[in-house]
Amino acid sequence: MPNLNSTIDFDVKKFFRWWLRELEFLVPEKISQWVFEKQGFIIVRPEGNRLALTYVIAREGGYAASQSGMGAADGQVEPLAILERNASGIAQYKTLLAQDDRLAKANLILRLTGQEAIQKELALPAAAKENLSQVVSYELDRYTPFRAEQVYFAVKPLEGEHEPGQIRVMLVLTPREILDALYEDLTAMGMSPLFVDYEATPNDLEHRYDGYNLLPEGMREKTATAPRLIYTALIATACLLLGAVLVLPVWFEYQTVNDLQEKIDAIEKDAKGVKVLQQEIDAMIDETKLLIAEKSAAPTVADMLNTLSTLMKDDTWAGYLQYSDGHLQIQGESPAASALLGILEDSEMFANARFVSPVTQDKTSGQEHFQITVDVIPAVAPAPSTSSLAIPGGASD
Repeated sequence: MPNLNSTIDFDVKKFFRWWLRELEFLVPEKISQWVFEKQGFIIVRPEGNRLALTYVIAREGGYAASQSGMGAADGQVEPLAILERNASGIAQYKTLLAQDDRLAKANLILRLTGQEAIQKELALPAAAKENLSQVVSYELDRYTPFRAEQVYFAVKPLEGEHEPGQIRVMLVLTPREILDALYEDLTAMGMSPLFVDYEATPNDLEHRYDGYNLLPEGMREKTATAPRLIYTALIATACLLLGAVLVLPVWFEYQTVNDLQEKIDAIEKDAKGVKVLQQEIDAMIDETKLLIAEKSAAPTVADMLNTLSTLMKDDTWAGYLQYSDGHLQIQGESPAASALLGILEDSEMFANARFVSPVTQDKTSGQEHFQITVDVIPAVAPAPSTSSLAIPGGASD
């Protein structure tokens, strides 16, 4: 299972180098030959007091990679000559240049052998990755018998698994006097090496920009400006096209979204007006329902009076009626007040009839004074009511 907490190591320079190689692959061969003057490689290998020259033919879409330090991936390797490191060798090399036009356009590589260079694998703290050359320079006398001022060296990070918190690198170095002497002889012959590497760890000629170089900065061949300008133009064009591909659809979507948003805003404005009207209508409906509920919560006063007139006998009369919160209070006189409770209980309009004060006897008329309260049965679900009805005086049937 992949470790999601691991840090992604993204090399920007390596990415752009890969991109340049892909762009170079797309350039037509005739244009590539016209723009890039250098075609193929001459590998110069020291053999004591002599120099062995081998020509590596460039293949389409890149350069052949060498695994042994001498050959190409497709086998197109051509031995040229073995030159003495003296005046006769200079003359022989000039003769080769005159006889073979390919050699004047080839990149020249000085590839050191085990007699001129050494290599060593090192394990360094991961924090040293940003300044490998500087860190190794400080500790070079610990890793090798040489001090930093005695040698030319290069550090090449190695691929593969590393110990936690460490990185593996390959240190390649050569004594300064050896490389200075070789460079002086090459310069005398008219050779200008593109880079210097070690045959035990050769650079990949197809991806030479990702390799190492033992040659000091001051001795390196100056890069032609024409390929750089063309590369820059290709990169700028590709960036513009990429930007157009990325930006234009987003811009069109942005315009479409803005147009839709304007339409939505107009619709939302109308919808808000409709919502306000709907709220007003709902409020009116609620008020109407409340009024209807208030009106239907209890029978009308006329119905209650009519029912009482029907229930009470002629010898019974009411002198005071009050209706409030669903209760009707009746005060009056009757020959048998207790019988009036049963009569009211049996009606469909009244319930829970009860005396709220003691019944008294009028000695003059012989009638019983009563004060009764009954619950009025609502016609629909009861609703709170604060209305009250008080009828002073009397009513008799």
